[in-house]
Amino acid sequence: MEFKSIRLKVASPEDVLRWSYGEVTKSETINYRTQRPEKDGLFSERIFGPTKDWECYCGKYRRIRYKGVVCDKCGVEVTRAIVRRERMGHIALATSVAHIWYLRNAPSKLSLLLGVSLPKLEKVVYYAAFMVTNIDEEARAQTLEQIEAEFKSRKKGAKDEGITVDDLKTAMSDVKKQVEGLHVGQVLTENEYHSLATRFGNVFEAHMGADAIRRILAQIDLKKFVSELKKEIEKGVGGVAKEARQMKRLKIATSMLKHNMRPEWMILTALPVVPPDIRPMVALDGGRYATSDLNDLYRRVINRNNRLKKLMDLKAPEVILINEKRMLQEAVDALIDNSARSGNQQMNAQRRPLRSLADMLKGKQGRFRQNLLGKRVDYSGRSVIVVGPQLKLTQCGLPKKMALELFRPFVIAKIIERGLAHNVKNSNRLIEAAGSEIWEILEEVIQNRRVLLNRAPTLHRLGIQAFEPLLIENLAIQLHPMVCTAFNADFDGDQMAVHLPLSDEAQEEARTIMLSGVNLLKPATGDPIVYPTQDMILGIYYLTRIEEQGKGAGRAFSSEEEAYYAYHAELIDINSPIIVMLDPTSRHGKNAQKVETSLGRIIFNEAMPSAFNFINEAMNKRSLIKLAARIIEKFEASEAAEYLDAMKNLGFKYVTESGITWGIDDLIIPAEKGVLIQEAQEAVKAVHSKYQEGFLTASERRARVITIWTDVRKQISALVPAALDPKGSIFSIIDSGSRGSWTQVVQVTGMKGLVQNARGETIELPITSSFREGLNVLEFFIATHGARKGTTDTALKTAAAGYLTRRLVDVSQDIVVREENCRTKEGIDMNRDDGKEYDHKFSDRLFSRAVADDVKDGRKTIVKAGDIIDRVTAQLIEATGEINTVRVRSPITCKTLYGVCASCYGFDLGRNRPIAKGEAVGVIAAQSIGEPGTQLTMRTFHIGGVAGADITNGLPRVVEIFEVRPPKGRSYLAHEDGTVTDIESRDLLRIVKVTTLGGSKPLVTEYLIPKSSSLTVKVGDEVKKGERLCEGHVDLRELMELKGRNEVEREIVRGVQQVYMSEGAAINNKHVEIIARQMFSRVKIKDQGDSEMIVGEIIEKSRFLEINRQLKKEGKQPAKAKQLLLGITKVALSTQSFLSAASFQETARVLINAAVEGKEDLLRGLKENVIIGRAIPVGSNYLGQGGFVDVAAEEEAADEELAAGAA
Repeated sequence: MEFKSIRLKVASPEDVLRWSYGEVTKSETINYRTQRPEKDGLFSERIFGPTKDWECYCGKYRRIRYKGVVCDKCGVEVTRAIVRRERMGHIALATSVAHIWYLRNAPSKLSLLLGVSLPKLEKVVYYAAFMVTNIDEEARAQTLEQIEAEFKSRKKGAKDEGITVDDLKTAMSDVKKQVEGLHVGQVLTENEYHSLATRFGNVFEAHMGADAIRRILAQIDLKKFVSELKKEIEKGVGGVAKEARQMKRLKIATSMLKHNMRPEWMILTALPVVPPDIRPMVALDGGRYATSDLNDLYRRVINRNNRLKKLMDLKAPEVILINEKRMLQEAVDALIDNSARSGNQQMNAQRRPLRSLADMLKGKQGRFRQNLLGKRVDYSGRSVIVVGPQLKLTQCGLPKKMALELFRPFVIAKIIERGLAHNVKNSNRLIEAAGSEIWEILEEVIQNRRVLLNRAPTLHRLGIQAFEPLLIENLAIQLHPMVCTAFNADFDGDQMAVHLPLSDEAQEEARTIMLSGVNLLKPATGDPIVYPTQDMILGIYYLTRIEEQGKGAGRAFSSEEEAYYAYHAELIDINSPIIVMLDPTSRHGKNAQKVETSLGRIIFNEAMPSAFNFINEAMNKRSLIKLAARIIEKFEASEAAEYLDAMKNLGFKYVTESGITWGIDDLIIPAEKGVLIQEAQEAVKAVHSKYQEGFLTASERRARVITIWTDVRKQISALVPAALDPKGSIFSIIDSGSRGSWTQVVQVTGMKGLVQNARGETIELPITSSFREGLNVLEFFIATHGARKGTTDTALKTAAAGYLTRRLVDVSQDIVVREENCRTKEGIDMNRDDGKEYDHKFSDRLFSRAVADDVKDGRKTIVKAGDIIDRVTAQLIEATGEINTVRVRSPITCKTLYGVCASCYGFDLGRNRPIAKGEAVGVIAAQSIGEPGTQLTMRTFHIGGVAGADITNGLPRVVEIFEVRPPKGRSYLAHEDGTVTDIESRDLLRIVKVTTLGGSKPLVTEYLIPKSSSLTVKVGDEVKKGERLCEGHVDLRELMELKGRNEVEREIVRGVQQVYMSEGAAINNKHVEIIARQMFSRVKIKDQGDSEMIVGEIIEKSRFLEINRQLKKEGKQPAKAKQLLLGITKVALSTQSFLSAASFQETARVLINAAVEGKEDLLRGLKENVIIGRAIPVGSNYLGQGGFVDVAAEEEAADEELAAGAA
């Protein structure tokens, strides 16, 4: 079915009846004797369709030839049983019932429309109060005349009755007030109602329950209501709160009027019944049934409804009817949203709350997240992974059994094609027998097909990659060791899932985009993610290092071949320093010269590209990663993969030959350790005695003791490497960077040192033993503190980081590269000094960005405006030292609507080329920020809880920035330019006084700053507006007010990068900028102009600009808006797409608002399309939607409109 958008509206009673195939009148489900559905019950075949394909209930009509016939005996249509998944029924309610979503969920829609408070409204709905539904104005006038007449007659006889005239007047005015004050929608308690009804029953009508509300809503004339509200808002009476409420009322009323909805539709008169196959009943062993909770909830509604009808027919007393009506209202509430009725939920026999319709939508197990955004797929399997050192980079080992099951349909097709069997059934028998011809066919089938491997958690796009399957006999999947980094996999029992892309298009994408040999770079940074690791590094390190005392050291050879012969003749060792005639600039070059090297290095260079210079150094992890980066940059992916495989093969071969091993005897405890510890203990004793004599406070003593032990550990740490044999195994393993770190060796052979307790405070008592010596009981239990803290932190922070990733994806999922160039003149300045404080190199920040203005070194132009800076140019700019600021294009300043343009984005870091149109850069940004986030969280556990930096500053700080929360430990900013004239100290505060000159007299502003924050200013300093007065994190909203949007964007990027870089997890600025762009992607309407937008409404900036463009084309007055800064959760929830927002959080609230406002989802983003089961509009399926105009001409006008609002 082709459609462009989905609109959500409140359903009218007519809609409910139109959907329905019949009324459900009985609460029975299945006849337990016949196991068939009961007639007119919740599973009735007459209403919902047959349970067996092409067969009516009574069996009179069977087979497809009677398709569409309705049986005259049982009334069932002969059709397919699958219609039971889509055909709905209905329950005709005996009395009107309020829909709990429109009643309860704040802000209550019914409450807003009626202008009655929610508690009062609830009393009416649950039959505890009356609501006036009609006033007879003539009767009211007559009653008022009668009161006047009575007053006059009573006045004459007042003296006789002993009542004063004043008393009579007061009584009369009270009664008149009561009568005059009566109005439609007024809520009366039972006592008030009875007292008024007995005296003035002819003046008004009042009713209880949802029926009363329905009558009033039916009387509302929406056109009149809207115009009255607009007049009230224009008058501006009643303060800010009232105005905000009136705006909400206006929004609902306008939307309803625009989309032809009526307010009374929020009260139900007919209740839809969902199709039976969506709330199934399943027979269990032992004759019992498992049933969906919905059936229970529907049964309660039907039973109460039928009982109420019966009581009404019997004309039962009002009090009984009211009780029954209230119970019906509660039953329908429970059916729609059982969890909204806290403390009053309907339970099943096991006292578990029943799962209602709303509960089936929301949460992780709800319809949206469980079934629509994440589906189980056929053609998949999973198994444990083992290393496959013999594989090529693009291959994986797939167990034969698994492959046969995965490719079964293709194998069956081949069997039938070859004539080995004639149908599927016989083909399956052949497959079960698993003869040799089947394995032959399987080999043939898998040729040129790729499978996808996935390891959970899939934190970034490299968590799913395509491989060529190689059939293996074992039951474990074999994985290439170099792709482990991307999957974050190891071989200690990890499992991976295999998926088979079925269609030719999917296979083509797997082959060209997802193949492991193509994904060599990390999309977050553009650095290689496929490079030698662990054993491979150690093997290459062993191969390329030089042992001065090796056999045949110093011998000279005329060629590389001669050196090989000498090695085979055992005249030299592989690591011996030798002199060889070779060309250091090219392997097959003619300019041979004497080079001091080793045979190992010659072997290594043989495997490297011939165009590279001769690599004459011991290769460790860092130099191998650099080499991998050079290879990936220089060569096509397929060629680069071959060189990387060659490195892998060398590494494994020579690590095996090296005989490097690990034993407890290799770990040597430094001889000086005992003396150092004894000296430290003496020093600590001296500190303690000073403390007991009263020379030190407790905190000073603690600080000194900690310093003593920290220094000792530093000394021991320096001694440990020195004690080890530089040619020994441990030294090689750590020095090569293949595994482990000196910190770990120090803990094993030196001392574990100071550890933290569960509160993160350092424990004064150090662990002086090393793991090799063994810990004593006390030390063991102190160490447990840190270990347990590390484990719990890991668990908690993993969840926190996962949730952050989810919010980031949700906020940025619809950002796609929509055009080549938005032609904006704007950009952001990248300063050389910006990244200094967190060690982010200038060249790394410049790489992959398009420049906004020409970059010149003196008169020479290095990069022209619009060109992209590659690695070489970036390093050149950094090396000049003269260029301190480069203006680059940025997603933040990009003018493309509903996405970004290729020029503002720059290079695709994962592929090292300009980004293609249709690339989902938003999701890549979210993954790039989220993936190291989860890594950061797990970092604590590597060091084993040793007291040191923990990332408590880390993840919570990133969340704080992205959610725009007031920061903990905030930095105070100067609100005006001025001079610091005085700093005054109080108990816990310091008062900084800033004097601003100008006007008739100087203005002195006082800032109260806690003593815990260290000041960054002193008396006499000049401060600028928005400058920090003390250290700490800046409040982004405050910064926005003082310095504007540009400064906030810089602060967001700076703040996030500070956290990641301090953890050694680099991410490119552009990813953070994309999230920052989304934080500024909402505006608040200040003046609606000639548009249909409502003042105070928060909408997407792209939509605002699009509407304004249209208005200008038509010569109408454009709207004006104020730029907002919102946290990522708020942005995700305020998206135009209700499907995306509802599947994120607060499902009920999003759907209620969408229905009442008649929202339309244009299916622009990724999530919406996944939900409705369409291919997402990115990559090869990108259609280039959206009308994009030449922006350059319109930039100024748009900025003016926004500025007007912001001012």
